[in-house]
Amino acid sequence: MALRLPRALLEGLVDDAAVFPPGLAPLPRAVAEHLARTAYRDCIGPLLVPATAAADVLALADGAHLRVGLIARPGMPVGPVRDGVAALADSSVQVAGVEVGAGSDWEGLLDLDVPVTVEIPRDGFTEALDRVSAVSADAGGHPLVQAKFRTGATDVWAWPDEAELARFIVAATARGLAFKLTGGLHHILRADHPGPSGGPQHGLLNVLAAVHAAATYAAAERTVASTLAARDAGPLAAVLDALTDDDVAAVRAAFTAYGCCDVLDPLGELAGLGLIDKEH
Repeated sequence: MALRLPRALLEGLVDDAAVFPPGLAPLPRAVAEHLARTAYRDCIGPLLVPATAAADVLALADGAHLRVGLIARPGMPVGPVRDGVAALADSSVQVAGVEVGAGSDWEGLLDLDVPVTVEIPRDGFTEALDRVSAVSADAGGHPLVQAKFRTGATDVWAWPDEAELARFIVAATARGLAFKLTGGLHHILRADHPGPSGGPQHGLLNVLAAVHAAATYAAAERTVASTLAARDAGPLAAVLDALTDDDVAAVRAAFTAYGCCDVLDPLGELAGLGLIDKEH
């Protein structure tokens, strides 16, 4: 029997980060393509846009229903986030969540009644995770805040290797803290890629299997790092193919989504291996 990924493992997993590097799609094109996209629709999350562009997104949606995440990157103030949520209130554009840096006054956004995602830095890593996990759920157990970690390199952020990403995954799951990832997860398998935006990159299959090990079995960092370093799709796919419904729920409760500037890249690679059905 051919290996297959449980569809629930991928539902809403890939947030559309088309306007952010390295894609840098113009906002009008990103909105139009997101609204028109039908392939793999159930696997794709909200369109991620700068919080400062909320009013522009509303005009571009032109009455169409659109889910967005409002982003203020680390070092940016949170005022535009609050303004963006207010600008989209009671409109056809739904704010699915907001994302800010750990150094910001993110606690001041908790009254917005939308999920808050906090990007965890390298400096002050443990303190930032502890601060987020302290308020990660309300009295009813509903998530208020989740963490985010950058998995791709930028001009100011060196690529995190397997050991560093394993440290984050284990630290988050040990705290019962949900998280997102962002950057670099364009492919499904750990590899070194050529080109100006290439270099070492983590793989989606690796991350899913690593989160399963950490969330389900409390695997040690070295085990999680070994899974992240694997370069053979077969064993990783076999692990994911065998997940029970409870396993899938545990993985996705921990790993809620990740941002990708071309959402069809990883999904197309999965389809190319027959791990999911091809969609057009």
